[in-house]
Amino acid sequence: MTAVQAPPRAALTRLAGMRHTSPGRLQLLLVVLLVLTTLAGLVTGLTAASAAAGTTDLRDRAQPLLAEAETVWSSLADADATAAQAFISGGLEPPELTSRYDEKLTAAATALTSAARRVPEDSAGAEAIRSIAAGLGDYTALVATARALNRQGKPVGAAYLSTASQLNRGTLQPQAQALFQQARREASAGYTDARSSWWLMLLLVVLVGLGVALIATQAHLSRTTRRTFNVPLVAATALTVLLALVCAGLFAHQRSGLESADQAGSAPAQALAETRMLVLRERADEALTLAARAGHGALEEDFALLRKRFVVSGEEFDEVRGLATTAAQRHDAYLALHDEIRKLDDNGDYEAAVKLAVSPETRSAFDGLTTVLDEALTDRRAAFDDEIRSAGLGLGALTVLGPLLALLIGVLATLGLRARLEEYR
Repeated sequence: MTAVQAPPRAALTRLAGMRHTSPGRLQLLLVVLLVLTTLAGLVTGLTAASAAAGTTDLRDRAQPLLAEAETVWSSLADADATAAQAFISGGLEPPELTSRYDEKLTAAATALTSAARRVPEDSAGAEAIRSIAAGLGDYTALVATARALNRQGKPVGAAYLSTASQLNRGTLQPQAQALFQQARREASAGYTDARSSWWLMLLLVVLVGLGVALIATQAHLSRTTRRTFNVPLVAATALTVLLALVCAGLFAHQRSGLESADQAGSAPAQALAETRMLVLRERADEALTLAARAGHGALEEDFALLRKRFVVSGEEFDEVRGLATTAAQRHDAYLALHDEIRKLDDNGDYEAAVKLAVSPETRSAFDGLTTVLDEALTDRRAAFDDEIRSAGLGLGALTVLGPLLALLIGVLATLGLRARLEEYR
């Protein structure tokens, strides 16, 4: 009695037997080509979709989150400096300073609301946002109390302002900085995701494998049928080369755009944001030192450290070299005025020191510095937007075009081999 083989084993036996006949070998080649074309279409579509999704997320979420985190951080620092300047003006605060203070707090609150929609609910960034939102109410209440007491000429108002500033600088700004650092990490991860390196490596392997299989199939047919060309297979090979060239061109363009977006946009924008934060803290140190009537103290020592950290000569500033040079010049002009303020205060002429600190000359020098930094920051954010939009061009189309080309390659391969198979019937 003949033993009956199990279905899987029987199928494997038949498959092995196909290698020993010409029609069988052609059928095996056809199966290999169809599997490879299916993989090529699938992997091309997935690679393009992954690159497009990563690029879109970087453009629409990660980078805007970084900008919003910087807005929160800088707005809190600006509000701190402005509140101190308004306080030392004495009596009824100058309307322009009151308006600036309100605008900065509104900007911080608006950016917080927007950032909250871009971070996971259980992330450290979300916790930082909740902490800032809760602390803002306490901060504004302390500043309001300090203002009211200052208008009444009560010295205790300075203590309330000091407490408000400590809350801002010791709690709110560190939380904003934590949000900024998380946003930086997410932006960095966004560039990695957008590059889709693992998908690209797999796509390269599949396309090379498909090309080799098509050439090997034509070489086999040339030996066994004595025909030099199989037109459908030649066309399939040409389409495979076309698909490879399209993929190479689009992904090379995307990577170039990502690199430009990083080097010409993200990196300088982050450096400029941190530089802007530094000068805002300088201005706050100056005003708070005067508000405390403490002369040369911890805040002035902090100012001395900050002025040494002001550097706009690194490669991050190459794209905005002209603006960076102007910022350095305006910073020097502001420092000269600050040194004069400190000289007056240290020599006992407090009223003259305050008068110079809140004078149009000093405000103009400092505002000119922050304005040029804002211009540079806006310029680099615009550069990022241009580069990242360019990087994403064509990826959406490739998610459809890639599988369609692979399908056509499979059809041509089938036509080319079926014509040879018909000869054995």
